Amino acid sequence: MTVRLAVDIGGTFTDVALAIDDQLYATKTLTTHDAPERGVLTATQVVLDEAGRAPEDVDQMIYGTTLATNLLIERKGATTGMVVTRGFRDSVEIRNENRYEQYDLNIDLPEPLVPRRLRLPVSERIDARGRILAPIAEAELTSIAGTFAAEGVESVAIGFLHSYVNPVHEQRTAAILADLLPDVELTLSSEVSPEMREYERLSTAAANAYVQPLISRHLARLVDDLAGIGLRCPLHLMLSGGGITTVETARRFPVRLVESGPAGGAIFAGSVARELGIDDVMSYDMGGTTAKICLINSGHPQTSRHFEVARMYRFMRGSGLPLRIPVIDMVEIGAGGGSIAHLDALGRIAVGPESAGSQPGPAAYGLGGEDATVTDADVVLGRIDPDDFAGGTLQLDPGLSATALADRIGTPLGMDATGAALGVSEIVDENMSNAARVHTVESGQAVETKTLIAFGGAAPLHAARIAQKLGIGRVVVPPDAGVGSAVGFLRAPVAYEVSRTFHQRLSALDITGTNHLLESMRDEARPVVRAGAPDEELNETRVAYMRYIGQGHEVGVELPINVETAVVDEGSPAEFLSAYESEYERLYGRGIPGVDVEVLTWVLTISTAVPKADLAPDAPTAASSPTPTGTRSLVDPDTGHTTLAATYARLDLAAGQLVPGPAVIVEPDTATVVPHAFAARVGAGGHLILDRL
Repeated sequence: MTVRLAVDIGGTFTDVALAIDDQLYATKTLTTHDAPERGVLTATQVVLDEAGRAPEDVDQMIYGTTLATNLLIERKGATTGMVVTRGFRDSVEIRNENRYEQYDLNIDLPEPLVPRRLRLPVSERIDARGRILAPIAEAELTSIAGTFAAEGVESVAIGFLHSYVNPVHEQRTAAILADLLPDVELTLSSEVSPEMREYERLSTAAANAYVQPLISRHLARLVDDLAGIGLRCPLHLMLSGGGITTVETARRFPVRLVESGPAGGAIFAGSVARELGIDDVMSYDMGGTTAKICLINSGHPQTSRHFEVARMYRFMRGSGLPLRIPVIDMVEIGAGGGSIAHLDALGRIAVGPESAGSQPGPAAYGLGGEDATVTDADVVLGRIDPDDFAGGTLQLDPGLSATALADRIGTPLGMDATGAALGVSEIVDENMSNAARVHTVESGQAVETKTLIAFGGAAPLHAARIAQKLGIGRVVVPPDAGVGSAVGFLRAPVAYEVSRTFHQRLSALDITGTNHLLESMRDEARPVVRAGAPDEELNETRVAYMRYIGQGHEVGVELPINVETAVVDEGSPAEFLSAYESEYERLYGRGIPGVDVEVLTWVLTISTAVPKADLAPDAPTAASSPTPTGTRSLVDPDTGHTTLAATYARLDLAAGQLVPGPAVIVEPDTATVVPHAFAARVGAGGHLILDRL
């Protein structure tokens, strides 16, 4: 039997899933922020004991963490320096001169991760074609190294103009600084993000350097701690793009870990969509700190090469630090179970983005938290059983929840705790629904036709209400939804993505140069994947980011290159043009005839094959009805009135059984609320399927 372990460290909970062939064991524990490894070891031991296994039995461990994201958001990374081309010291501060809020006179822009005194210029110059115009002034690097040493710099980002075309000056600088500063981590922009657009490339390099020392030390401690309990199997890391990779690659490019947990959730939802044969899906992942929406078509999540972290203003695009890394494309807002509710300057209820996290956590935890959170609202509304939260591992105090909601929200607005709780819940659900509408429209899709797949500890509590607001008629809550991201880690392929900027027009495509480029990218990606999957069959995809001449942004198009030969030939330009025009028309409704198309960036991904999911047949309606385990007072958001809802244990439900609303279906890691406007049935694969009446 194969024994595989997955660990997802979130802002509030650490989730662990243990798969032994087809049997799955899972648990949750509060995240230990002061030493994340401690929570990992605790939860790992719990789930191993439940399965009757020893650490030595584990064949593979897959790990995802929000540590890199938190370091960037909280500005708790390493002291970082930057070496740049003389004259471009302030590129990361000038940004691209765009204003994310046109009419805000007091607009706040994120401070660069590297302060100006540590952004040091060196004389050198390479042009846009990669030709050396001025050699690097190596003597200047001695003074730069001295400044970094005096300032206690732990990590250095090296980012020169046009190094994505010719990295020779960055490589030489790294070699010299490695001799002068042997204990300092070095990041080359030509390695971490070899693409045009200077600001985004330098921002990505700075972010990688900023988190690298701490992530490296954390992973080293984790490996040692796991070995200390006898768990010495291969350790793989979940990447933001939806693949897993080795520890060595993760330590080299830790910036690729920033969305590793949410990526696992999207992979999980994609596998559920394939299992159910659903092509048009929206995944909804709500944990303790944030909520995430991702669009999934034909069983595969949408991907992107643009991501922003630490947004300053209402999670508005353009207000954060841009990263050019492969990511699963999703919208994320501060609307998790621990998100703090408050009154804004106009006296309106607002929720997040601040979170109570795991320490002190929501008021109901009884750990000293006094702020009202979404979890407190769910407790007061009857959605959460205080005696059976997180599998009974944490006893909640509904009195503390009611007090916090009344003090922070209710009393100032002249309402009781229940009214305050309903207001908090409705604000959270509307914020999430609005984000989903915008994200769907921006992707050129319709929201009403989608099936909502809900997972994460809090999502099944809110999924049906969000479906009502969006006009969605069906919600699916998969088995083990409470630890969905960790389960997604177990279903993710070993994968690695390489990108290169090679600017050319389709009408004058350099066939030889393009083939040489793709081959070099293949040579870089394949060894990384083989290190994690030495014997498995590999797949390859190639995407070109193209645009009409004169446009400022590109559209990603999967290239129709023959898989057997994997080369570009004389017929490729016409095929590429046809593929681009089809994708452009899908997004914008019509193409632009008679205008040439140019390619800016080429992306190649090598991955292990995704196992084909066996379609779960629809279960026939069962002859018997399930027996409730009890009843619970549940507040109906449509009317604000309290109703009596039946409660059911999910583990006791059989395939084909129907559960009419209002009801609450409870399982160890979460609970599914079935409003009066929905009825739930159990699919053949154990999925809860909520249909709107």
